[in-house]
Amino acid sequence: MDFMLEEELIDLFTFCLQNPDFPEVTEKKIRIKEIGKELFDDGGVDALENFFFAISNRIEGEINKSPAPFRSLWNGLSDEWKY
Repeated sequence: MDFMLEEELIDLFTFCLQNPDFPEVTEKKIRIKEIGKELFDDGGVDALENFFFAISNRIEGEINKSPAPFRSLWNGLSDEWKY
């Protein structure tokens, strides 16, 4: 399951970064939030950090853009996660 969520997040972040003005971005961000909740429920803040680290490295390597602005989509899941 983790592998599938990671691949889905990569697709979602990549779409949002490459198409910031598309109307579908809003729906993609909602799904990113949902996945963050799933990850947090399963593994806490450590899971969020680990996934985001791996995803960031891959996206930056593939499209040379950083998904860092999207970290804030997971704010509110924990007091420890504040971006």
